[in-house]
Amino acid sequence: MSRIVRVVIGKTSLDGHWRGVQAVATALKRAGMEVAYMGSLAADAIVQTTLQEDADVIGLNVGASYEQVEELIRMMSEKKMDDVLLILGGVIPMIDVPRLKAMGVDGVFPPGSKLDSIVEFVKKNVGRPSGRKREPVKFTDV
Repeated sequence: MSRIVRVVIGKTSLDGHWRGVQAVATALKRAGMEVAYMGSLAADAIVQTTLQEDADVIGLNVGASYEQVEELIRMMSEKKMDDVLLILGGVIPMIDVPRLKAMGVDGVFPPGSKLDSIVEFVKKNVGRPSGRKREPVKFTDV
């Protein structure tokens, strides 16, 4: 890409686990990306910030609670944000990964994921059409 990759990153839960999301934000910054670390945000605020910042990537730390992800995907679908890369991390059981990807999540990084892997995934996939449309469905329906 000819311009700096812009990332909106935050949390969807109010738990006290901040170290992982902050480490990812720092790794993306060190890789030359512009990162807006937003803390805990609701789906509508994430979408609004992404549009205002003309961001290429949304990165969320989720605590195996996917209601906010469902809402975010619904809003991204409504706003035709199929070109925005959506990645999730945090306490995500491996059994949930296929469902999340079927919903339209581009990359899922459960506990133990390497920061270099996240950075490389973003670099490789940002700006590339994923070929999938995000479908506003419930996690349990996928």
